[in-house]
Amino acid sequence: MAMKDLLEYLAGELLGSSEGVEVKVRSGRHSVTLDLYLPAEEAGKVIGRNGRVIRAVRDVLGVVAARENKRVHLEVHS
Repeated sequence: MAMKDLLEYLAGELLGSSEGVEVKVRSGRHSVTLDLYLPAEEAGKVIGRNGRVIRAVRDVLGVVAARENKRVHLEVHS
């Protein structure tokens, strides 16, 4: 799935390594939920100051989902 691969790539690049990064996908009829699992000490790098980085990641995923006529939800777990 393209969204899963994209999220794994983005998280790996933000952290400098994809170690400890795991993405699980839950699909529905009109939506996709992506669960991003990160090491607790690395979560701040992906979230960013005031949530700016994670908001940008959600925007990028939203564009990909819109091409598939779906909505995307991203949940970060640490």
